[in-house]
Amino acid sequence: MADVGLYAIRLALLIAGVGIAAGLYAGTTRRRDFGGVAERSVYLVFGFQGLAMGALFWALASNDFTLSYVARHSARSMGLEYRLGALWGGQAGSLLLWSFLLLAFGSAGVFANRHTHRKLIPWVSVCLLANAAFFLVLLNFLDNPFQRLPHDAIISDGQGLNPLLQHPVMLIHPVMLYLGFTGFATPFAFAFAALMTGELGTSWFRTTRRWSLLAWLALSAGIVLGGRWAYEVLGWGGYWAWDPVENASLMPWLAATAYLHSVMIQEKRGMLKTWNIVLIGLTYTMCLFGTFLTRSGIVQSVHAFTDAGWYKPLFLGYVVVMATVFYAATFYRREELKSPKKLESVISRESSFVLNNWVFMVLLAVVFGFTLLPVFSESLGGERLTLGPKFFNDVTGPLVLLLLLLTGIAPLIAWRHASLTSLKRQFLRPALVGGVAAAVPAAIFWGRIGYWTILCWGLSGFVTATIVQEYWQAIRARIRRQNESPWGAFMMLLQRNQRRYGGYIVHLGVVMMLLGISGAAFNYESLETLRIGESIHAPPYRLEYLTAEPITRQHYGGATARLALYRDDEPLAVMAPEKRMYWLEEQPSSIPSIYSTWLEDVYVILNNVEADGSATIKVYRNPLVNWIWLGAIIYALGGIAILWPHPQVQPVTQRASQPVGPALQSAT
Repeated sequence: MADVGLYAIRLALLIAGVGIAAGLYAGTTRRRDFGGVAERSVYLVFGFQGLAMGALFWALASNDFTLSYVARHSARSMGLEYRLGALWGGQAGSLLLWSFLLLAFGSAGVFANRHTHRKLIPWVSVCLLANAAFFLVLLNFLDNPFQRLPHDAIISDGQGLNPLLQHPVMLIHPVMLYLGFTGFATPFAFAFAALMTGELGTSWFRTTRRWSLLAWLALSAGIVLGGRWAYEVLGWGGYWAWDPVENASLMPWLAATAYLHSVMIQEKRGMLKTWNIVLIGLTYTMCLFGTFLTRSGIVQSVHAFTDAGWYKPLFLGYVVVMATVFYAATFYRREELKSPKKLESVISRESSFVLNNWVFMVLLAVVFGFTLLPVFSESLGGERLTLGPKFFNDVTGPLVLLLLLLTGIAPLIAWRHASLTSLKRQFLRPALVGGVAAAVPAAIFWGRIGYWTILCWGLSGFVTATIVQEYWQAIRARIRRQNESPWGAFMMLLQRNQRRYGGYIVHLGVVMMLLGISGAAFNYESLETLRIGESIHAPPYRLEYLTAEPITRQHYGGATARLALYRDDEPLAVMAPEKRMYWLEEQPSSIPSIYSTWLEDVYVILNNVEADGSATIKVYRNPLVNWIWLGAIIYALGGIAILWPHPQVQPVTQRASQPVGPALQSAT
């Protein structure tokens, strides 16, 4: 099977080259037959990559340690699910997965539009195949997953996957990130095709709207799952540390979120054509740049794959070439991209979306610039400067609050121009709720929490009240006019305007996540060395140290501490944090024990056990942290509501004598 995989990636590269040539010829001469060759090349390359994926899965499942990749990233002691997950645990396998998913999306996009957008398809095929070809070059000539070991180097067992990666979340998290990264290649390819053909209306982004939303939702899920993995496995009590590789996934998410907001203005008002092209190009460029960061060794991170020197110029050159070609085409079409329509009023939904976009861009610039600061400082002055999480929190915190404010404002303002009367009517209740939501906790916790937490609660109340008001007005109108039940009216809203009302659910999820983050203002931690029978306090909790037991396993050793958890002397649980040392990898690991409620977590870490049986214990009390995961679930449900397919709804014919109220118009 390994030979099948080897020849599959070789044939895939050959066919990609043929398809690129055929697509270029078809695009410049409009020859449909050569366009068909390019289209079929996309399907064939995807098929051969799928064959290679299957071959590598088979090698991992069957413990084929004659392959260097299997020997370095798998072991007989690993469960089947982790042996298969080792496919994306190493450099070569992750490159294969990246290329496979890119054309999985791309093939579906080409197939779905093969009849309706014949003029675009050759250029779409060229763009997709060019991206796939780059990764196939890496796989064939630089990092081949099917490379065999010399006969005298073959061993009976492999080195195994990094123990920290042997966790259920890591079977999903990388795949979701790659789905997000590669998913944006399809709208990028259609935007490139629109630039090359001059078809610069709304067709290219309407065609790829669902692909963009699906990629954005997958990337969002990947980021949250990464935070959950860090919280459960790394043993430091947190979920986000502004690590360069974490930032590599955040940067394309920021650009994509800005794009999904601004594209609505082009669809509704025919504006921002150039800006939307720029944003989708920036989104995919950030996806490529994030992949470059994880593989080049240019930044120091526990998540990075390699520091191989040849990856730096090769991968960076690829990113630069793709961005240069795309933006050169954008510059060439700049006159055709100009919109005759302008903003009619500063107080309008369009202007709030534009401001929203600029805040996202400032956030992206901050994350990008300060993530690469160590590289710039080292190259200019020889000293590698590194900024910690506190700096990122201080700089990005006000920008996040501004985005939260705009999230509540935008739905309340009319398109084109909003009157003072309508603003008073729409803003009164949400503003009152937001004011109370800020004032009450400020009065209770005055002096104990900072401005960010108070404003976050107030703005969260404002946004939530906005969402409730929008739903209430629309549901009430449908009940009155259409005689529907409340649930039926709610479902009909989602069916008739998925993006608007599904988007409100997404916004509610974001509010919940930010409230969970705000709970960090009340975090408590304590570090003590205890003898058996002694206690450590994290008010209102108390942990009594009961005993420590040795761990003796085949691949790791260490100790487990047992602590009884009490709240006001009421027993709650027995906590069992572990300290491990993995023999083969010579890697220590702290496995936390977590007691969770919806209000807070008690997070216990075993730092060390001494010869006399005493143990050094670290305890965190993390209020509201589980609201982050709850908010992520609501966020995902909103995304699903936007993407869920619905049959076409026939509009209800209104009687001429029966006026349609503003709320019903908004609902439909």
